[in-house]
Order: sequence, then structure tokens, then C-alpha cells
Amino acid sequence: MLSFFSLVHWADVVAEKLNDIAKKHVLATAITPSGPIHVGNLREVMTTDAVYRALKERGVEARLIYIGDTFDPLRKVYPFLPSSYEKYVGMPLSEIPCPCGEHESYANHFLEPFLDSLKEVGILPEIYYAHELYERGIYNESIKVALDNAGKIRKIITRIAKRELPSSWMPFNIKCQKCNKLEGEIISYEYPYADYKCKSCKNEGKVDLREGGIGKLPWRVDWPARWKIFNVTFEAFGKDHAASGSSWDTGKVIVKEIFNYEPPMPLVYEFIHLKGMGAMHGSTGVAVSAEEVLKMIPAEVLRFLFMKYEPNRHIEFDTGFGLLDLVDEYDRYERAYFEGDTSIKDVKRVYELSQPYKKAERMPTYIPYRHLAIVAQIGRNFDEVLEILKRKHDLQKFDIERLKERYEKICYWLSHYAPEEIKFEVQREAPKIELNDRQREFLTALKEKFEGIEWEAEKIHTTIHETAKEKGMSAKEAFELVYILMLAKKRGPRAGYFLQSLGREFVVKRIAEVI
Repeated sequence: MLSFFSLVHWADVVAEKLNDIAKKHVLATAITPSGPIHVGNLREVMTTDAVYRALKERGVEARLIYIGDTFDPLRKVYPFLPSSYEKYVGMPLSEIPCPCGEHESYANHFLEPFLDSLKEVGILPEIYYAHELYERGIYNESIKVALDNAGKIRKIITRIAKRELPSSWMPFNIKCQKCNKLEGEIISYEYPYADYKCKSCKNEGKVDLREGGIGKLPWRVDWPARWKIFNVTFEAFGKDHAASGSSWDTGKVIVKEIFNYEPPMPLVYEFIHLKGMGAMHGSTGVAVSAEEVLKMIPAEVLRFLFMKYEPNRHIEFDTGFGLLDLVDEYDRYERAYFEGDTSIKDVKRVYELSQPYKKAERMPTYIPYRHLAIVAQIGRNFDEVLEILKRKHDLQKFDIERLKERYEKICYWLSHYAPEEIKFEVQREAPKIELNDRQREFLTALKEKFEGIEWEAEKIHTTIHETAKEKGMSAKEAFELVYILMLAKKRGPRAGYFLQSLGREFVVKRIAEVI
């Protein structure tokens, strides 16, 4: 397994190792579309893409391939499926109806949005579908080799995985000609024919192994067969595949001893956890799809999440305030990149690898994502938000295009994931409230000061504090009163930035209406 060094980005470390081995490489990645393909799954593809880019930059001939494991069977009725899908358990995903009725199959229902997400983040692999590979006979030679060496494979799995397999076990699951489930167990074999009995419906039949799509190799054999078929030299995979006795442990032996091919260089990555819920799993619903994340943050920020951390580092993904922090951290790297600040580790390389297609030609105007979340709730549309931001920032065409994308994403976040603490609604009409004498004196003095100060966040905040003290009012009561006037509730975003964004005219007029 690979280890990384602090002075060089991990993708370059891997690329150098591969370059030392050969000048031609195939980097593979694959996912089974049994459910929503979440942002944790994206780590595998993103990690592989980073190494692929590093190789290409070195002038190394390299291919990036993605295989959708569409020929895998449906394992069970997952929580997001209706009970009617019970009859499809055991059938290939490519042959099960789409849950929404808008895609060619169950597999496409989950795979197509993910492939769209890959394109958005700048990953353009050669795409293969497993069911098509089997149907076209691409696996036929591997199937014959596996069946001819069934005893050897059985011993390898028993020895390494500590799994006791019956002496009749054969490394090929036949798709039953009656129920279409990959449940056919071979009961006799003499190439090119195999007799089988279906574990599900008990049907017995005979198949010609030279025909495509009549069955599938089990995963522990399919994976090494694929390495040989595509001449794979590098593959990243999750730590579950790297555990003792796992599919990697058996696969690297099977590919050498059965398929006569050297195993690819491995890179093991850690899982992505959803904050407060644990490791992401599409089948349990503890996940956020890649497509969903890209509705909340820009593509370059999602890439940044994976480029910043070494693959063996655990990542906690937070759809709450942590998401705002993630975007602001990306912006910090971007500013450092354009300013030539090297105090941040790997800042240049991380920023470059975070770009989906090409980096910005100049440093964008910096507007914190957290601040945009506030302004997006003050303005009623993008034009109003832009007008608010233009009071303080000189925004060029490039900035406006970028801001519009971020505005749309922050609005989605606000309506679907934002914590209640940050959400508010500006009251367009002055609330009807009864003021006591002290409150009226405070607001009268505050209005007068607001009319004369420089309209900046810190000065606004300080003015509220000082005026409250002068009028014998606690800071807590003063700020609560201000929030009630603007939001009809006692709490809200940081008062200085909030009032600055509302604008002096709006704030002064509102106070005047109330007093």
C-alpha cells in the first residue's frame, strides 16, 4: 500500500510511482448502482482522476475508465424501494424497471445522475456498462479460464478469506432462463456447456457458455478478471475491500495465479462520514448523493474537499454550517493561490487539482459564503442581492457570473439543509409592537447615530452597544429589539453585517416607523 509525504501532493506521489513502473497506464474505477450514488462513492472516482491528471501532466500515456456494475443482482429491497420490488431481488440491475419510470432501467436511474455529476466536476472517463460487456462476450475467455480452474480458485478463497466453499462450488452464476435471476448454480460443466439449477425457482436448464450475458462471475473473480481484460495498472478502493481476507486479498492472488496478470497498484481510501450519522451507505439512506451536493456547492469546492485530504484521511461531511466553512476554506486557498501565499500546505497543487476544467484567469472578488447566505435572504431575487453586494464590492462580469451560480446553490441549501438558526425572513412591513419609554429613547438615539456613522458592519455593531449602554439597556435587550424590528423574532444573523446588507435607508426608515 502507498504512503504519502507532506511536502508533495499525494496525487503526484502516486503518479511518480506509476511512472517509474511503466509509461502506459489504465486507471480503473467502478460502482454498483444499487441505490443513490453518494458523495462518498465520488471519492473513488475523484481520487483516481487526480492521479490520472498527474500522469497526463507528466506526459505519460494513460486511460481513465469507469465501469458501472450494472450486471450485479439486486441484493434486497432497500428502504427507499416499494415492497413490490421484492420480486426483482436476484435479478441484474440492468433488467429491473426504473423506480421513477423515466430511465431505461433501475441501474440507469441511479447511474445517469451520477455520470452527469462526474461531467460537472470535470471527470470524463471512458464509460463501460458491465451488462453490455458480458452481453458482448468480453468476459467469455475469463469465464472459461475461471471454470477450468474452479478448484484452484476455491482453494485460494478458502485459504485467504477463510470461507468454506462446497466442493461443488463453481465461480459462475448463471442467469436463470425462467426467472431471470442470477441464481443458477452449475451442477455439471463440460465446455462449452453447463447444466444448472436455479436456487430461487428450482428451474433446471442448460446454457452455451459461448453466448454473451448468460451469467456473471462472482465479485471475487469478476474483479481480477476485469484487471486482465482492461490491462488495469491502478485502482483505488475503499478500506472494506482492503480488510484481511477481503476481495483485494483474494483478487491479487487470483489475477496472478489464474489469469496470469500482475495486480494493479492499489490505493486504499477512507470512507466519507455524514456528520452525526456515520459512514455513508446508499442502501441505508445515510447518504447525500453527489448530484444533491452539487446543488449546494460549486463543483470546484467539491473537488477541493477530496484534493485537500490524503485518501487515507477520514472526512466528515457536514450539510449544515460546515458546508459554509468548506466553501470559505476553498476561497481562502484560492486567494492564497493568486497572491502567491505558500504558507498553506500544497496550496498551489490543491487549487489546480480542484478545478473541473480550467482555473480562473484572475482572483475573484471574495464574498464569504456565509455572508451570501444572509444576503440571499434579504434580497428577494438575484438582482436585489447583486444590488446589495455592489454597495461594497466592485463586481465585474466574471464575478457576477460566479455569484449567480453561488446564489442559486446557496438558495437550494437554505431551503433544504440550512439549520434554523441561520434562516430568517425580513419583514417588509414594520411590526406592530408596544415600546416602553426606555426602548423608545434607545431607538430614537440609535436612529440619529445611524444617520451619521459610516455604514460598515463593525461600526454598526459598536453603535448598538454604545447606545444601549448610554440608555441603561442591556446589550442583549438592545439587539433583541433590533432583530424584532427587522425580523419579528429575537435572534438573527450577526447584526452588523445584517444591517449593513439591509442598507442604511431601510434600517433608519424602519426605526422611524416604529418610534
